[in-house]
Amino acid sequence: MNVRTVRQMVVGAVCLLLVMTIGSYALAVEYDLLVGENLPTFLAATSWGAPPFVWVDGQGRYVGFDADILRSMAIIEGFNLEKPLDMDFAGLVPALVAKKYDIFFGFITITEARAKVIDYTDAYWESTYLVLVRSDSDLNVVTAMCCGSQVGVQAGTTQHIIVQDLEKKATGVMPAVYDRFILSVMDLLEGRIDSLVLDTPFGEQYLKTYPDQLKKVGMIYTGELTGMAAQKGDPKGILPLLNDGFKKLQSMGIWQPLVNAYMTGDLSRITDAVTEAGPLLFEDKDPLAYALKLEELMTK
Repeated sequence: MNVRTVRQMVVGAVCLLLVMTIGSYALAVEYDLLVGENLPTFLAATSWGAPPFVWVDGQGRYVGFDADILRSMAIIEGFNLEKPLDMDFAGLVPALVAKKYDIFFGFITITEARAKVIDYTDAYWESTYLVLVRSDSDLNVVTAMCCGSQVGVQAGTTQHIIVQDLEKKATGVMPAVYDRFILSVMDLLEGRIDSLVLDTPFGEQYLKTYPDQLKKVGMIYTGELTGMAAQKGDPKGILPLLNDGFKKLQSMGIWQPLVNAYMTGDLSRITDAVTEAGPLLFEDKDPLAYALKLEELMTK
């Protein structure tokens, strides 16, 4: 075997390896929404399990208001979304800072502390908190947050910070910290904690789910707003796309039907509704038709 033949064999082997590697990489990318082959692709992350904004339906699909507005913006603005990551909420900011993903979504309160290390979109929702107790509890909004009451909060949230501050002021509050909202709700229902503080939209949904077992004893107005976020300095140019997308969702009539579907609709219908309406979004790439159909199915 001469030198030229050996060289040809080596080159051929390298080319084959490159083709196999590139092919394997392409197959390894699992899309949540593929809008176009030659468009930028971003990886998003959230903490699934916080209806109505982000949770998992009866068929294991990622659903929710924030999930659908992000997908709708991807279609309108022209970018692809990889299958999103699921993390405990407290780990989302550190992972974004470490550039493990591109878009932080799922009802994130805008705070000065977070804004030092990540960059936010324009705000799109006002953040208020509900204080929940069991229906048979005699606690009120004050006693539920002091005097030996064990208060459930999700780790890394602004509610967690508020309860920690109350603890430092020797109010007698006893924080019970959870990685997921649903775990704190289950402990409240089972009597393992006394009260629960969480964002109003989440609280409203749990009140609908357990109307005979939970009640609201108060609301905390903070003046805080929520948005989505990207890495500090926005190196991939994501924020202009999302901010423009928010405006277009409003002007194109997509925003309000999604609000109606998720905020006033019956979330127990989500599995059937997404099964029927989903092709309009994922196959036809028509976010308006999808939003209107979802609204119809969730509120009828």
